[in-house]
Amino acid sequence: MTDATLRIDGLSHSFGDRRVLDRVSFEVRPGRLTGFIGANGAGKTTTMRAIVGVLRPDTGAVTFGGRPLDLALRRRIGYMPEERGLYPQMKVADQLVYLGRVLGLSREDAVRRVDALLEDLGLAERAQDVLHTLSLGNQQRAQVAAALVHDPDVLILDEPFSGLDPLAMDTMAARLRERADRGVPVLFSSHQLDLVERLCDDLVLIHAGEVVAAGSAEELREQRAGRRYRVAVGGSPGWSPALAGVEVLAVDDRGTVVELDRAADPQDVLRAAQGAGAVEHFGRVMPSLSELFAEVAR
Repeated sequence: MTDATLRIDGLSHSFGDRRVLDRVSFEVRPGRLTGFIGANGAGKTTTMRAIVGVLRPDTGAVTFGGRPLDLALRRRIGYMPEERGLYPQMKVADQLVYLGRVLGLSREDAVRRVDALLEDLGLAERAQDVLHTLSLGNQQRAQVAAALVHDPDVLILDEPFSGLDPLAMDTMAARLRERADRGVPVLFSSHQLDLVERLCDDLVLIHAGEVVAAGSAEELREQRAGRRYRVAVGGSPGWSPALAGVEVLAVDDRGTVVELDRAADPQDVLRAAQGAGAVEHFGRVMPSLSELFAEVAR
């Protein structure tokens, strides 16, 4: 398949008279990690369920490689729901092998895949343990293994980092990046914005059932950066320009943050700073993901 893009086009859905998705559209591109962020109740889980076919939306379509998602294509999706869906009374390896068989693997291939995944995710020593005896973090690792067991062509993961310690987060992040590097489109949701900011190539921000921003992380930050600059002048930590159209927003040990109106020229600010001393830093202030989300979700 030459085009491995997952496209979500105009999904709308209501529960009774409550509209939870309103024409949701975005793309998950191959080889890229896409972070799906929004507040509780924004529509992330409902969208993911619609993508994998757990829920049938009122309107809209989902395609992969330009084809509507039929049963055969949906079997090629690795899906991890937010609510853990594995059997708590079964041994870890047994149920992962069983899921692999359900998804079309031979027993030999399923056993081989499960052994490799459990080793990769740090669960090899717990393979014969009953699931409910594992810590919540290790249960989460097993849930991710279930999404990966059939070597899927698409990954849809709802809060995969929930309950993980920092070391386990790093392991999980490395596994997702490996899949993306192999050309797999990866969509995952998370409330841990610092983690999303560190990992993701693309972002989809959803608020009250509507996509309010979507695109590459760098493009979205550039679009929202506005005309704010940080200036650091050596020997003058409290320096501020006395220029028309330039407002000082903050002064700290990293310099002065100014905002320019449309008529102001950043080069005038730079020249004024050079007149005050050696300029150690001059650059635009890029918003953090938390700031970006707070702005677009107002």
